[in-house]
Amino acid sequence: MKKIYIAFVLLFSVLSVYSQKGITTRPDKAFEAGKYYEAIDLYKLAFGKTKDKTLRGEITFKTAECYRMLKDFDQAELWYMKAIKKDFMGPVAILYLADAMRANGKFVEAKEQYGIYKKFVPDDIRAINGEKACDLAQEWIANPTRYKIENMYYFNSKESDYSPTYGSSNYKMILFTSSRESTNGDKISKVTGQKYTDIFKTRVDRKGKWSEPEPLGNDVNTEYDEGSPSTNKKCNTLYFTCFKEGEDGKMSCKIYEAKKDGIEWIDVKPVDIVSDSIVAGHPAISADEKTLIFVAQMKGGQGGKDLWKVTRSSDGGKWSEPVNLGSDINTAGDEMFPFIHEDGTLYFSSDGHLGMGGLDIFMAIEQSAGSWKVENMKVPLNSTADDFGITFEESMERGYFSSNRPGGKGDDDIYQFTLPPIEYKLIGTVYNKKSETIIAGADVTLIGSDGTNISKKSENDGTFTFKLSPNTDYRINVRRGGFLNAKGKETTKGAKTSKDFKMDVFMSPDDSRMDLAGIMYDLGKWSLRPESMVALEELVEILNDNPNITIEIGSHTDFRGSDESNASLSAKRAQSVVDFLITYGIDAERLSSKGYGESMPKEIDKALAKQYPFLREGDILNESFINRLNSDEKKDICHQINRRTDFGLTGRDYVPKIRRRK
Repeated sequence: MKKIYIAFVLLFSVLSVYSQKGITTRPDKAFEAGKYYEAIDLYKLAFGKTKDKTLRGEITFKTAECYRMLKDFDQAELWYMKAIKKDFMGPVAILYLADAMRANGKFVEAKEQYGIYKKFVPDDIRAINGEKACDLAQEWIANPTRYKIENMYYFNSKESDYSPTYGSSNYKMILFTSSRESTNGDKISKVTGQKYTDIFKTRVDRKGKWSEPEPLGNDVNTEYDEGSPSTNKKCNTLYFTCFKEGEDGKMSCKIYEAKKDGIEWIDVKPVDIVSDSIVAGHPAISADEKTLIFVAQMKGGQGGKDLWKVTRSSDGGKWSEPVNLGSDINTAGDEMFPFIHEDGTLYFSSDGHLGMGGLDIFMAIEQSAGSWKVENMKVPLNSTADDFGITFEESMERGYFSSNRPGGKGDDDIYQFTLPPIEYKLIGTVYNKKSETIIAGADVTLIGSDGTNISKKSENDGTFTFKLSPNTDYRINVRRGGFLNAKGKETTKGAKTSKDFKMDVFMSPDDSRMDLAGIMYDLGKWSLRPESMVALEELVEILNDNPNITIEIGSHTDFRGSDESNASLSAKRAQSVVDFLITYGIDAERLSSKGYGESMPKEIDKALAKQYPFLREGDILNESFINRLNSDEKKDICHQINRRTDFGLTGRDYVPKIRRRK
């Protein structure tokens, strides 16, 4: 992976602490100048020129460091393993090996290496956080957020394309950084091994087709690196990073601004925010243009490359002295690629906060002056690779970011992201409870706690569909001629992601008797047992949902015992149900009862046939049928089925009484 931000190690190379041993003088100087691509070749040449085991171990480690700085973690992992085998640099090589493994998605192996490192340096927060990050990464992969991403193959190239920003206020133009073949100049960067980057633009037409990217004018782009653009809200002022090589061979990095004139960018000049000796880049301008956040490594920081801000009282005014964004944002690692959302939320990339590996994108909301709540954007915006340079379309949850994750078109690629709205849907089917066939043309009404009241008919296949609102309770009422009214309940409270709620509604035909499952009596008695209350309360609910019906309660026995005793017992049991319903407020005029004794044996329906395989739909459990069964167990089951309480409609035009409050 090769991109402009690699250069931010310019004057801060970890290798500067090593003594130069003649043979490594040239590669060490290249490293200290930020020319990692060149340094790798020089270290490999130096390795072949010496037989000294200690020096070979040092060169191996330094080669691994080059790959780490280039964010090429596949090679970094390989070379750190070589350095460890050569027993050079001890624990720090183990730590960096663990970091590389984590960036390569090898979380189990990385956690093991962090554990080994902690045996040498128990209190190092980098290892402690590394172990936590391995666990979190696996959790985030298993439970991704709702963001949808798409590679912008339309304008990505085989080289590096990254750091997108909008180039027009209607969001139809994108500016981005690229090292593709059409950049200015022919030189190859000794830092990245690719051509020096330029800022390009591409535009999408009304048909969604993107134009061939073309570089901005020569006032902005030079023979060296330009990139990480940021525009103001009107998209008529451009801030960007310019990375050049001085006459002494050392690299310098500054922030520049340009003004838009028609389709050209002119009046290019450096932004006066830090001294010339300080490396600064990755500008991000606020919506009101009074705050500029940038990246630098200077006195007063947290250790690595930090985010700093300068402010001014008006557009065009003088910038204040830089202020570090503090330890909530900045870590001992690197924080880069800031973006200031219109609502004030700060987005940035970091390899110092808990993350997937490499650079992750973070969101930060300022709680009070200098106090921030920082949150990892998780998968799929983040991956085990480097994810950075995000930009949003004003108040919308969509925009672009860059990543070098596997599966892209080139080195770094630009991706589009969107956050689909959370959607809830109720999908139901209306069935005939007795036959289990579908019911078309039923009137289905959705009533919500938010005031929703929508009606529609079930389709030819018995289905109905409603869109639901978040955090709402719903009642569903279903009516159809020839059936008792039915209902259901659903709620979206507590639902955090899009969801289809499924509901099956069963309607009982009003021309057949319906069993009351769960009505129970003691042997030879007619008083209701406590377990019967649930079934009876359901019957109360049916009567309340169907206020115009009158019913007859029927009680049935098996054929054992005399006809007279069975008729008497069943009549008393049926009346006990009526008495209960009256105590629950059901008008007595709606109720009648009858004891059928053994005179109405049960006819097996589809549900009972499924429950008892030895029975078939349509079987009638009379005395002759039961006596033909080949086991006492089957006979007892049939007797139990016959001992039941049911009800049937006797009228459909009852007028409810008007009840007056006392």
